[in-house]
Amino acid sequence: MEPRIWLIAGPTASGKSALALRLAEATDAEVVNADSMQLYAGLRVLTAAPSPEEQARAPHHLFGTVDPADGWSVGRWLRAATDVLMEIRAQGRDAVVVGGTGLYFRALTQGLAEIPQVPAEVRAQAAADFDLMGESAFRGRLGAHDPAAAIRIAPGDRQRLCRAWEVYAATGVPLTDWQRTGDPALPAGAWRALALEPPREALYARCDARLEAMVREGAVDEVAALLARKLDADLPAMKAVGVREFAAFLRGETSLAEAVARAQMETRRYAKRQTTWMRGQMAGWPRLDAEAPEDQWRQFLALEPRLTGS
Repeated sequence: MEPRIWLIAGPTASGKSALALRLAEATDAEVVNADSMQLYAGLRVLTAAPSPEEQARAPHHLFGTVDPADGWSVGRWLRAATDVLMEIRAQGRDAVVVGGTGLYFRALTQGLAEIPQVPAEVRAQAAADFDLMGESAFRGRLGAHDPAAAIRIAPGDRQRLCRAWEVYAATGVPLTDWQRTGDPALPAGAWRALALEPPREALYARCDARLEAMVREGAVDEVAALLARKLDADLPAMKAVGVREFAAFLRGETSLAEAVARAQMETRRYAKRQTTWMRGQMAGWPRLDAEAPEDQWRQFLALEPRLTGS
């Protein structure tokens, strides 16, 4: 039997990591990270990455392997993940790619074009325009040329807004159009996919509970260590949910309870954006809508009736 590749997507706190680990143990597979924040070292608790004990139960790849000072793009992740998947395949083992970053899955299954280098002066002008115009006006200008990017880029994400504009300014082609071209890293028929979408209220409750658990497990200490490095605020790792909120607490600008409440709110908003993206971009992927891990596993087995014969 040819080695199999499963893709498991889902919003934060949906249970996808637990499902991926259970599948990996059941099939002697290896787990590959597809979450843009779990890439970074030193943020395991804050990003809900697998614990050392969980990673010891099956081989894991691309979790906590990137220095926060080194901001990775989608293309860089794609190259690294493709190499890892080739190595796993060469060993005759199955792979489980799991995460909540939709663009990673789209790059794997639909391709990602090599975007031409943007001149430094164009990047500088985009940054200057953002500062002069403000986010709302800047987003509106981007929307006139790349409406899809203006819609999908989250509020406050200065880096991605500037990136989308500078690509258009330099090439005359919207970033969204560039991302629609290119050959997929995984050819059709080489992978099986599913997305977790538990009930919204249950998902939000899990988001809230997990934030409280993160504080008990050392998330604030992780943020303190990150801030001590005085990294560029535009780096991806500095935008992980919870960094800004706990940084305000560490500076004495708010109480811990207020910081937790704000981080919980941002986590719920992030989960909503992820779900919306999946509904639009992964509409054809089978859904698991159960909340409890055992129920999710049973739903998964119903999709994979041959799995028990692995």
